[in-house]
Amino acid sequence: MLDESLLDAPEALARADVRGLLRGAAESGARVRTAARYAAEAGVADLKPDGRPRSVLVAGPGAAGSCTADLLGALSGTNCPVSLIAPTGVAPAPGALRWTLPGWAGPLDLLLLVTPDGAEPGLPPLVEQAYRRGCSIVAVAPADSPLAGAVEQARGLMVPLAAGPDNNSAPYDTAPPAPAGTPQAEGQHTEPTGTAQDEVTGPALPGTLWALLTPLLVLVDRIGLVAAPPSALMQVADRLDQVAERCGPAVATYTNPAKALAAELAGSLPLLWTEGPVAAAAGRRFASLLALLAGRPALVAELPGALAAHGTLLAGSLAGGADPDDFFRDRVEEAEALRARVVLLYDEQVSALSAVPTARELALAHDTALSELEPGGGGVLENAAELLAITDFTAVYLALASTERS
Repeated sequence: MLDESLLDAPEALARADVRGLLRGAAESGARVRTAARYAAEAGVADLKPDGRPRSVLVAGPGAAGSCTADLLGALSGTNCPVSLIAPTGVAPAPGALRWTLPGWAGPLDLLLLVTPDGAEPGLPPLVEQAYRRGCSIVAVAPADSPLAGAVEQARGLMVPLAAGPDNNSAPYDTAPPAPAGTPQAEGQHTEPTGTAQDEVTGPALPGTLWALLTPLLVLVDRIGLVAAPPSALMQVADRLDQVAERCGPAVATYTNPAKALAAELAGSLPLLWTEGPVAAAAGRRFASLLALLAGRPALVAELPGALAAHGTLLAGSLAGGADPDDFFRDRVEEAEALRARVVLLYDEQVSALSAVPTARELALAHDTALSELEPGGGGVLENAAELLAITDFTAVYLALASTERS
């Protein structure tokens, strides 16, 4: 169950947010600016590559690796294959994970390592494998981590991770925009400092993704895979700040897109239907955050295939109009039935070739509730930032206002 009254109680939300999730989501724009500066100081912007790599391989623990690889692959399109090196191990704990290069990897390939910790014992051996095979190596990790030392020893490029709030490393270029209504918003902004190892947020949580992804966007811009010049990254940071203002805890639910979506998803099984590669990556991340933060399942599928893949769900007991029993019976003592809710995410305006209108018609035909997250205009990176930011805030609000988790 969702305590909707909590959504419009900023003080109560702040008390419930013991992990600083709202703060992490709100500071994403600041982390983009800081990470871009760190990348420039590391020399990424000065690289003069001879050409594109044959392939890009991404490795990292949990969502640090999977979300980064997913988004880079979506943004690069057909320019170059981007593959995740999936870890193996007896448990998901970072200390138990091991990574192995594919047998074909060699001097024509680029290895990217991303981690908010840098102490995973399985990553330095991967660096050694890549060095022996002649792969180019780039890492984003805490500056004083074991991984940083391994990358420098292998003559790779190391970019320090832009730390989160309440830490002790280099400060942000600009103070992050505190959500309206929080104590930070009432006074003067201060610049947080700290080491990433002490960070309370994990690799999949709001804010951390942008600290990992931004230096890699600078890199792939230099090698011609994605158009991400400095001006575009500043526009991304600005868009993230704008979403943080719109989705802050003091903004009422009826004008707050993240709170509104959280309230709509209460008691439902979200069917996340996406159109476009960036929206697909955002949908998969949204589903993982719903599970990780709020303990809620969600099903993700890309249009138009989603219409067939989930069509039977809409025709069954999860459909909005599925209630064969007496409508007038007393339901006070009954648990609320779980209903499907279609959430449409797309990264470009709807065109004549889009499956979005058909998806709307299918949901309507089965009396299934429908929510939409459409692009706000601008470039691909800005639209991606907006989709990721709104869904980040939505997952956080669902986690904080869920009565079974309070």
